[in-house]
Amino acid sequence: MRRSLFTVLVATLVAALLTAGSAAARPGGEQGVKRYVALGDSYTSGPLIPLQRPDPAGCLRSTNNYPALLARALRVKSYTDVSCAGADTTDMTRPQEIPLGHNRPQFDALRPNTDLVTLGIGGNDHGVFGSVVGTCPELRESDPEGAPCRAYFTVDGVDTLRAAIADTGENVAAVLAGIHERSPRARVLVVGYPRIAPPTGTCPDVLPFADGDYAWLNEIEAALNAALAKAAADDGRSEFVDTYPASLGHDACAGAAAWIQGKDTDPLAAATYHPRRSGMAGVATVLHRYLTS
Repeated sequence: MRRSLFTVLVATLVAALLTAGSAAARPGGEQGVKRYVALGDSYTSGPLIPLQRPDPAGCLRSTNNYPALLARALRVKSYTDVSCAGADTTDMTRPQEIPLGHNRPQFDALRPNTDLVTLGIGGNDHGVFGSVVGTCPELRESDPEGAPCRAYFTVDGVDTLRAAIADTGENVAAVLAGIHERSPRARVLVVGYPRIAPPTGTCPDVLPFADGDYAWLNEIEAALNAALAKAAADDGRSEFVDTYPASLGHDACAGAAAWIQGKDTDPLAAATYHPRRSGMAGVATVLHRYLTS
């Protein structure tokens, strides 16, 4: 039943996106959006969302991630997606080691005539995302009603992850400068991360964090998105697109309405703590509206 409802939801979202593409996206095409390049990490690539691309398979790049859906809606003439699971800002300019090979530097896809770039990166810098999902569930049992993960990452009164995120913003700023250097005519959109945890309430069977760490997880995501927004604003030639508001009610606890998978990987739908296809459709819709409004 859950999968049936999920399929209906995805079909509805994609149909709406394509319908909007037939009307609202036409002006975008007339304005010259012809060559689109997507850069990013696993929240862009879409691990395990069918169908997975083999180029290379280790990047876990889906044919139905938000870049693919956006490219279809905008009817771009040329579309290149080089996003890769596990990528951080350093993988823009160097090969990324992946299972069974490597992904070429993502900047290799940029051309002087590229006119649209989306960038979804930052969560893996300093291992922030991996630290949160790899540590917090294990600490829940020690203090299920408290905030043991916040305490674990707080040293001498300093939240070490939030401190690392401040440096991430500087890294993203450098990435933006590199994009402009290689594709000076491109419109560059920095894509924020959708919410993982609800603003209130808990669902430990799906998101096994201690009760008090839900609010802290939201604070970490808010800090990361704020760092991305600041990098785009300071750059002056890039635009931050916030997906966090649209993802309200679609967190991992939202059941059939969730954009984010919980702790259990679904090998035919989504990786643990990563976007489902419905989440990719939701982000694509936010981007599409932003570009065509």
